[in-house]
Amino acid sequence: MHLQIVNFNLQGMSHEEFQTLCDQLAPMFANIPGLISKIWLADPSSNTYGGIYTWQNPQALEAYTHTEIFHNVVNHPNFTNLVSREYGILNGPTQVTHGLAQAATN
Repeated sequence: MHLQIVNFNLQGMSHEEFQTLCDQLAPMFANIPGLISKIWLADPSSNTYGGIYTWQNPQALEAYTHTEIFHNVVNHPNFTNLVSREYGILNGPTQVTHGLAQAATN
């Protein structure tokens, strides 16, 4: 598995407007090939938003970067200071601490 963490700030869009947009976009993200899960992040007090993406592998993330939905997110006029970071997963200790599989069963 492979993780991607994206953070950005909102500009010219309220928290409520962003939440409505996310509700509309969620079904599209659910159908992205290779995406295992996406956790939607929101901290209105610091104006920090984003997502934690779990990908099947780095190739699935790379393929996503060539999609229209990725292009629309990266170039959204209300998203500023966008940062995307990628991480591999240390499988052994993640399994011991009930990482992703445990989260999925709760």
